[in-house]
Amino acid sequence: MEIVHTPVLLQPCLDWLSPIGESFEKDCWMVDSTLGEGGHSNAFLSKFNSLNIIGIDADSVIQARARERLSVFGDRMHFYNGWFNDFYESYPAQYPKPNLILFDLGISVFHYEKSGRGFSFRYDEPLDMRLDPNSEKESAADLVNDMREEELANLIYLYGEEKFSRRIAHRIVEARSASRIQTSKALADLIFDVVPGSYRYGAIHPATRTFQALRIAVNSELRHIPQALHNAFNLLIPGGKLGVITFHSLEDRIVKNYFRNLGKQCVCPPEVAQCRCGGNACAEILTRKPIGPTEEEIKANSPSRSAKLRVVRKIHDANENHLLGVEGY
Repeated sequence: MEIVHTPVLLQPCLDWLSPIGESFEKDCWMVDSTLGEGGHSNAFLSKFNSLNIIGIDADSVIQARARERLSVFGDRMHFYNGWFNDFYESYPAQYPKPNLILFDLGISVFHYEKSGRGFSFRYDEPLDMRLDPNSEKESAADLVNDMREEELANLIYLYGEEKFSRRIAHRIVEARSASRIQTSKALADLIFDVVPGSYRYGAIHPATRTFQALRIAVNSELRHIPQALHNAFNLLIPGGKLGVITFHSLEDRIVKNYFRNLGKQCVCPPEVAQCRCGGNACAEILTRKPIGPTEEEIKANSPSRSAKLRVVRKIHDANENHLLGVEGY
């Protein structure tokens, strides 16, 4: 089977999330919260013989590829087809609590290159962008064709950090009045035509940020992260480790703020006169600064260039106050 996606920060993940030490029993359990084609899981299972992994993915198509790839590990590999926020909200009773949890919040190259769902502006595909192809959620085409101009501009600016969001939204509304925008190429072309000439030939394609914004909105990516991290952290056994790979500032801000709260001695709201949270940190922050890719990795795998890995080690459970100031969108 041809593997399309190369896992990012693979060696740092193996180093920082290694199931080694007194906190890890002989039969150790890990959850790969964003399985994709199984690159990270394959590496962990190959290196650590006592490790069992539960792999989560909402996309049954890509999970089928992971099942085939990881079948060599037999019953050490388990699969959950669904969203990670649902998984951590109702953790399956048949599994022990995990020692390790990894979130890779990037989108697999498979979705851009092979899914046929309009994730990439390089292809002429239906403008869908749903990670779960069986979902009844609105598609990217629904958002582009049905949202009010101001809402669309705000979405592109907030989720894509696109400085020409209002110009792009206005052009989209003009174009859809003539005919519905149905494909990724049609959307990319109109964005290319409406931005200033100096913006068309920069480091990234001018449609990159708009496509990112639509994908995030369609799949509610940022909105689910804070609570999912919180639930996942509380499921870990004491001494267990949680690692998160992010790819843009919006994701990383959420993870950084939550991890910072976990490491604080007190997270009681300002209006509380006396500490009620116990006054002890819930986690040890292992990566004081995020771990990024080496120059060699960037040269070999360009999607890794913006990746950041943050890792904490659990001391004890967190409470809802640890979500204060953690932005969700």
